[in-house]
Amino acid sequence: MQITEGIYFIPGQDEFIPDSHAYVLGDPSTNDLTLVDAGLMGKGPYKIDAIKKDGIDLSAIKRVIMTHTHLDHIGCLAEILESIPRAQLCVHREESAPLEEGDERTVYGMDMFEQMCQAQYGIKPGLFRFQVDRKLEGGETLEIGGMSWEVLHIPGHSPGSIALYNGDGKTLIPGDTVYADYAIGRFDLHRASGPQLRDSLNFLAGLEVKMLLPGHNRIMEQVPDGYIRDTARQWEPYLT
Repeated sequence: MQITEGIYFIPGQDEFIPDSHAYVLGDPSTNDLTLVDAGLMGKGPYKIDAIKKDGIDLSAIKRVIMTHTHLDHIGCLAEILESIPRAQLCVHREESAPLEEGDERTVYGMDMFEQMCQAQYGIKPGLFRFQVDRKLEGGETLEIGGMSWEVLHIPGHSPGSIALYNGDGKTLIPGDTVYADYAIGRFDLHRASGPQLRDSLNFLAGLEVKMLLPGHNRIMEQVPDGYIRDTARQWEPYLT
């Protein structure tokens, strides 16, 4: 569904494992749209169908940007790319190399979870190997469908977590770094870091954010002043 001009929201459909939200960015008339994140295994047909129901031509989606490569975000990426095979895949450099090498430790986060998912879903090792077309660094400004989005490297939840920020609309897509209801992403997974997450929250707190579009849970269309700063302060004792 369209939540504001140039931003479409495809809510995740949680199961035993959460399914991340996805967002489509840009004015469809420009024929230059971006899909942000994919979702859980098996959710590709639902995400593609939701995009079509919004009246979006799949051929207009020129790139897929991953906020990070955990399973609940990348699980159905291959399914989605079957429908948009010419779309570029954009991932932060810290996670693009493991993805290209077939190193799935970041995807699963921990060995026990990997074993559980492979047993529960019949996933074979090596399923999450992708060629990354653009390796992001953070600091880029992307012109997407008539909108400008800044790429912000915000490690902590994962080493290559990024946020996208649109200054005109004061809109932040932070992946799993910060959610509604003063919640934050976990920091006990492979190459996660509490201190880095603290620093990333404090960095995001310096932005003017009126709309928060996280990877899970509810979106915030009217973010109170100082919300991310207050969230960072509440969690600071645990992020050492």
